Order: sequence, then C-alpha cells, then structure tokens
Amino acid sequence: MELDELRQMTPADLRVKEREAREEIFRLRLKLRTNQLDNHAGYRRARRELARILTLLSAKTRAEAVKEKKAS
Repeated sequence: MELDELRQMTPADLRVKEREAREEIFRLRLKLRTNQLDNHAGYRRARRELARILTLLSAKTRAEAVKEKKAS
C-alpha cells in the first residue's frame, strides 16, 4: 500500500490495517519456518509495511493529543 494512502486513513482504519498486517506476517513466518515460502522478500515487505503503519498511527495519536492539549 502506498504511503500517501496510509496517511489519508483515520487512526481506526490504521488499526484495522495493523491487525491485517500482523496476521499476514504470522502466516508468512509460519510458511518461512516450514520451508513453504518461495518469496522471502514478501516477508520483509510485510514487516516494513507494518512499521510504516505503526509509525503513522503513533504520529496521528500524538498530533491528536497535542490538539486536545491546546484546546483545553
């Protein structure tokens, strides 16, 4: 998924994507350990996508906290 698409998502949508990415990593890790994974780059790509999602989610959470602090 493109970074611009992820940036436009709400924190709730990012949490759903995070859950999906974690499930995909689990499946890929299982295939990797049982020697059924042909494309090892897919595992690395999935891990990087999860890292991007978590980074954006934490940034959005911090931005919302700053907004709430300024509003009060």
